[in-house]
Amino acid sequence: MERGERFFWSVMGALLMFLTGLIMWQVMQTDFSLRQTEHRRKFGAVYMTLNNPFYEIVDEEIRMEVERRGDVLISRDPALSVERQEEAVRDLINSGVDVIFINPVDWQRIAPALQLAKEANVLVIAVDTNVEDENYVAATVVSDNYLAGQQCAEHLLEHASGGNIALLKHSEARSSVDRIQGFLDRLAGNPHFKVVAQAECRGQLELAMPAMQEMLKRHPEIDVVMALNDPAAMGAMAALQNVGRLDKVMVYGVDGVPETKEMIYQGHMMATAGQSPRALGRHAAEQAYKLLAGEKVPKLMRLPTMLLTRDNLGTEMRGWD
Repeated sequence: MERGERFFWSVMGALLMFLTGLIMWQVMQTDFSLRQTEHRRKFGAVYMTLNNPFYEIVDEEIRMEVERRGDVLISRDPALSVERQEEAVRDLINSGVDVIFINPVDWQRIAPALQLAKEANVLVIAVDTNVEDENYVAATVVSDNYLAGQQCAEHLLEHASGGNIALLKHSEARSSVDRIQGFLDRLAGNPHFKVVAQAECRGQLELAMPAMQEMLKRHPEIDVVMALNDPAAMGAMAALQNVGRLDKVMVYGVDGVPETKEMIYQGHMMATAGQSPRALGRHAAEQAYKLLAGEKVPKLMRLPTMLLTRDNLGTEMRGWD
């Protein structure tokens, strides 16, 4: 081999070794598949159902904050089953989550699942509705649900001298219990308003509609409906429309979903006590990170609601906050 050729191949060999070393160094610097995932925190979220855009937005807001910090959120939908919710909590614990955001299917029967989390030293944050034993949770972030019910009753008192009321309830959810109680307490002592019918609907439109139809058959005198949330109010309005009474019955709800805002704007619904799923999700995520950092947080964070009526519902407010 000529001297020039030997030099050429020596240079090429050295260059190849340099490039190989450079590539290996870059791989070591950029392959974070193991290193980074080891240090990413895992969070879990279990809602009573994701068959409700309200909880989809709560989840979206928590996810945005978690992923912004480079961590992971695993969400589960037990579809209104206590048993599935407990199973989901167990699975999340086994997967190694540090925090579980819980929106209980049943605020009293959720205790065994919370006990599992406590035994595993997993922080639990209740979102949107309280649990019965708050010793199981590190923090609770809810709207002022009692206030929401009171706001609806206050509006009713201002716009009617009396009424035969139908209630659409979800007694397994503390948030619903508080809303209905706030409504009833504000009307207490006024003999011109009376509850003539009530039904459980779990806050679901498809259950509220037949429940309302049945109440109207038994009590055609109904002229006021207080629904625990807006999906239930939408179910009630569908039933009322079917019998030609949509604009003859005063309907109230809680949430502030875009569809009910439109119904209020068109004059088919009286009011809804608006809450912000974005604020609930954002504050819940913030509380979680503060707790993980060893900071103290309020045991209960209660966010105010705002009564939305045709008088204060501008076109810019027809989305969901």
